[in-house]
Amino acid sequence: MRTATATALAVATLLPISSPAAAEPKNAAPRVLPIDAAVAALQTADESRAGYSRTAFKHWTSGDNASDGCNTRQEVLIAEAVIAPAVGPRCAITGGTWLSYYDEVTVEGARGLDIDHMVPLAEAWDSGASAWTAARREAYANDQGQPASLVAVTARSNRSKSDQDPAEWLPPAPGALCRYGAEWTATKLRWALTIDELEKTALLDIASSCDGTTVTYTPAP
Repeated sequence: MRTATATALAVATLLPISSPAAAEPKNAAPRVLPIDAAVAALQTADESRAGYSRTAFKHWTSGDNASDGCNTRQEVLIAEAVIAPAVGPRCAITGGTWLSYYDEVTVEGARGLDIDHMVPLAEAWDSGASAWTAARREAYANDQGQPASLVAVTARSNRSKSDQDPAEWLPPAPGALCRYGAEWTATKLRWALTIDELEKTALLDIASSCDGTTVTYTPAP
């Protein structure tokens, strides 16, 4: 299973924080920060949902491998399976097992799963994506360049979360909190998205309970 919380990297050399608005090379190196420092690196700003439409974020596209017949959703399902499914013609997925870490539910077969945008599309819009080009919003909605961005979870937990940030919703499984806080922060850092004051307070509360947790992110090109 893919995860953005890499506690095994806690001893890694920490890279200096740079402005998230700075241009990044296509193959930028991953950055690793303690979770409290990662939250502190996020810029704070008011949010606005004016003009938002889910159709502003085109998904699901042909995924990372346009020749495999799978769309982004299907590629994420295949990548995150703990027991690999069979993949047939036109990327028909049968069998397989997944662990939905939000609620610690084991799911047999892909039909009970949603692919969650770690930072929901509406929240991304509120936090800076409203100013992006359509192409950048499409890249965000189909982002497989960082494991934290898209995650296979139960449909129930994904729909309970909806478009809420950590001040409004947290995963119900107690063991999920540190990973979720780290992955949310990693996604916002990757895409240079801002946080509002209530969201910042919630993330700092999580960080205070997650000593030793690190955030690994790669700035989006």
